Amino acid sequence: MDMHTLGLIGGMSYHSTVDYYMGINDAVAEQMGGHTSAPLIISSVNFQQVRDLQLADDWDGAGRLLARHARLLQDAGAEAVVICTNLMHKVAPMVEDAIDVPLLHIVDAVAQSARERNLSSLGIMGAQWTMANGFYSDLLADKGINPVIANEDDIELTDRIVFEELTQGIILDSSRSLLLGVVDRLAQAGAEGVVLACTELPLILSQEITPVPLINSTQAHIRAAVRFILDE
Repeated sequence: MDMHTLGLIGGMSYHSTVDYYMGINDAVAEQMGGHTSAPLIISSVNFQQVRDLQLADDWDGAGRLLARHARLLQDAGAEAVVICTNLMHKVAPMVEDAIDVPLLHIVDAVAQSARERNLSSLGIMGAQWTMANGFYSDLLADKGINPVIANEDDIELTDRIVFEELTQGIILDSSRSLLLGVVDRLAQAGAEGVVLACTELPLILSQEITPVPLINSTQAHIRAAVRFILDE
């Protein structure tokens, strides 16, 4: 069976990029059997450079950076591109404009997962821009999923844990307890489920310890990637 080649823009952070690489290959191997693995091309950015652009509020610069990587992937033979992070989909339009192949958008994958689980509203957990900026919530709403936004304290708390701990590979039980409190408050605010809209959050939160339905955005995105690779 011929498979489609997928390009991954990774490194934001590399911890979650590892999950993408393993998750896509595991799923392809399971479905195809034998020694089959996924045809992938990875362009891994320097996350410090991306983080500096984020903190400088230079989203045009960040968009140009990711657009260059996307074009490199296309020129190397990628038939579609995946940005292996939620937040940097803030610059997805610039990336899409730079390439002639599809960008598999993470919010499309999250919305499909929500519909499959009959969830009509989702609390959003991730970086502060993802939680509070309309680029993520508006896209969910456009796809028929009502977004539930955390309060300012919970946005600040979640963002701090993401960037001061998770993106640096630090996993603390105390932070897990704090994040579970954010999940509870989103549910109290009307969320039927919660999307882990940061690809590092699954490193610390899982469905087994969470009382409300969770959508792991990384896994949802991986499923969309595998469907493309296998032409499903």
